[in-house]
Amino acid sequence: MGHLSVSPKEAELILEKALTGGETDKDRAGEWLNERFIPNTVFIDEKGYAEMCIDALKILAKTSASDYGSSRQRDLGQLWADMTRGYLGELAFKIFLKSKYGIDVELGHEAGDLKDYLPADIHSIKSVDGTTRAPKIRLGIKTTKWNGIWMDLPGDQFNHSDAHIFIKVGTGRDHLFSYFKKIGVFDKIFQVGKEIGHLTDAEVSTLYDALPTFRPIPAYICGFVQGGEKYPNLSYGGSKGRKNYTITRWSGPILPGDLEEIKKREGVGGGIKFEGIGDFSHDKGYLFNTGNLSWKKDMWDGINARL
Repeated sequence: MGHLSVSPKEAELILEKALTGGETDKDRAGEWLNERFIPNTVFIDEKGYAEMCIDALKILAKTSASDYGSSRQRDLGQLWADMTRGYLGELAFKIFLKSKYGIDVELGHEAGDLKDYLPADIHSIKSVDGTTRAPKIRLGIKTTKWNGIWMDLPGDQFNHSDAHIFIKVGTGRDHLFSYFKKIGVFDKIFQVGKEIGHLTDAEVSTLYDALPTFRPIPAYICGFVQGGEKYPNLSYGGSKGRKNYTITRWSGPILPGDLEEIKKREGVGGGIKFEGIGDFSHDKGYLFNTGNLSWKKDMWDGINARL
């Protein structure tokens, strides 16, 4: 994946999670790479990153610091990084629509609880004459990092959009730091450190070299599910170990009591865990592993035709 500006370590993680999520198997990995991953990957440049970073900063003070679905409180730096990542996913889909279909859309970034998800993340479509119109369907965009394999729609989110899009963005924990390095924020910090006698030139050089370097951010438009469709209950798959059961596939609603029912069906004496995540912070909503998402060109064509 070198031509995609993905490091060997990232490439290994991307493929590992494609296998884990059921997008492909080892025998068809090359087919998956050429037919699914590469055609559905876009890049976000420095300007695009700056815009999303600033958009997130604009509403930061008005946004809840709690993780959606949990009581964990984040400091402003973590909240800003998380919001920026969510906005990058929306921008990636905007780039995807423009490059594949020539459609120019406007994103809607609103204050509120941080969900990395809105019922209608595409707020308007711009025509060639400069006029705008509302999209004919509501598209919700869910963003995760390379290691995500579950599109999780808690509560009633599934019914709030006509289609739900899942995007993996190549941002690690250090994407804000790499951007700060790029625009010279750390230069100012290092200068202060030298002025107060707390840093030497050699220490500055070492610290600077250790900071991550900003590069265009790859984003994989992993796929989507149609909202409003009927899915069967307990649409799971997985494997039973000596004591526990690991769920690797799910495609539809998840309801209170489902995991206990699986324990009975599979004869599990221990616990039930979801591959790669363990437990979700809720037991009601909709859940899809990435291997159960729609992603082929004719399927995206259908979304485009409905917009």
